[in-house]
Amino acid sequence: MNGIRAVQKKGFLEWLERESPDILCVQEIKAHPDQLDVFLLNPPGYHVYWNSAARKGYSGVAAFTKQKPVRIQRGFGIPHFDTEGRVLLMEFPEFTVLNIYFPNGGQGPERLKFKLDFYEETLRFIQTLKSEGRKVIISGDYNTAHRAIDLARPEANENISGFLPVERAWIDRWIENGQIDIFREFNPQPDQYTWWDLKTGARERNVGWRLDYHFVTKDLAPFVRDATIHPEVMGSDHCPIGLELKL
Repeated sequence: MNGIRAVQKKGFLEWLERESPDILCVQEIKAHPDQLDVFLLNPPGYHVYWNSAARKGYSGVAAFTKQKPVRIQRGFGIPHFDTEGRVLLMEFPEFTVLNIYFPNGGQGPERLKFKLDFYEETLRFIQTLKSEGRKVIISGDYNTAHRAIDLARPEANENISGFLPVERAWIDRWIENGQIDIFREFNPQPDQYTWWDLKTGARERNVGWRLDYHFVTKDLAPFVRDATIHPEVMGSDHCPIGLELKL
């Protein structure tokens, strides 16, 4: 979102009412609940759950759900990661949703290591959920474009975090361990992006990256009816992505 208070001023709540998703996961809220007004805290028809970073104005995720989850978990239970407010688990009777804002590795070797360690912990966490028999959706900003098709200028960015071989290799492992990039099951076409650099006017030229994904576990894939990207929705440097299931 690049700040939930910022997108509120750009029509977020009107969009939420108009689109009426059953579950909405948002990342990079950059706010604590005590900084928000009643319209964000209690939108009609929704339960809202927050996981804010300890540091104000940074990171954080939230979810808006019409059906109340049977269980909520904030974080992995590992303070090293959890202080950044990047994980929100919602368990429903039919499936579990993980709303995750994966770290950006572009601020130097230390943050790249943090990102890769976070990826590894996510994989361990998912394997545990799967061993418990849970069907899982892992939604969010992965901060990595997986293949050359997933960004407009792959050759120019192969040494940039977000398209480094080590980051892309982790997504290969993610898929090898049973998670499905469900958008690509429905749309193999190029030029499908979810993030654009605002400073260079890249969105108008569609010079973008596909950084945002709905991954699903294999046992949930047969229930997916569509997976979509919505570049027409403005208000952030990212756009929404959609997932439709029939259960």
